[in-house]
Amino acid sequence: MDKILIIEDQIDIAELQQDYLTINGYDVTIETDGKKGWDLALKEDFDLVILDVMLGEVSGFQICKDIRSQKEIPIIMVTARSEDIDKIRGLGLGADDYMTKPFSPQELIARVKAHIGRYKRLINTSDEKNIIKLSSLTLEADSRRVYKFDEELVLTTREFDLLHFLMTNPNIVFSKEALFEKLWGFDGYGDIRTVAVHIKRVREKIEINPSDPKIIETVWGAGYRFNKI
Repeated sequence: MDKILIIEDQIDIAELQQDYLTINGYDVTIETDGKKGWDLALKEDFDLVILDVMLGEVSGFQICKDIRSQKEIPIIMVTARSEDIDKIRGLGLGADDYMTKPFSPQELIARVKAHIGRYKRLINTSDEKNIIKLSSLTLEADSRRVYKFDEELVLTTREFDLLHFLMTNPNIVFSKEALFEKLWGFDGYGDIRTVAVHIKRVREKIEINPSDPKIIETVWGAGYRFNKI
């Protein structure tokens, strides 16, 4: 069931929207406090957010901007103001749609269905090779993020590139020379000893016991291998 968050300080309007969305098969959460809704949108997983512009102490525009900086879920902004400048501002901050009160429930349902459908198609057609899941690690190539179980790791650019290369070529042994040429190239500074230094740093972040590595294994006399376990 698709989950929708309504951030609206007028409870009667929010409940009316909830009733129609629930009838159409959506799981709807209401938050009338702008700050709490903001926090909920970032912490929980929703398929779409319906966001009022005027929320008292906080601005819907500010919430929209922050959500969009961290998530790609559809955002429909709602307001009683009909000025084009507000619509332009909302869309410019990352909103997917903009509705002016009053609007019919049928229009709301139609737009919600359209945006959730579009969002799911984009997810389903994304290149799965950009997300690699091996061992206890999940690497997202596009966002350059790495997770160990559910905890995000902080890696330098070179550490990420090294781990990405090894994870895309599991169970293959690469010598220090091969890794240096691949990742540092002819313009690289230093020598192949930097490979061992970076391997050590990556192990400290991904291994349960870095002194006895199981994920990135040393093959003595040959190089390193990422074990697909």
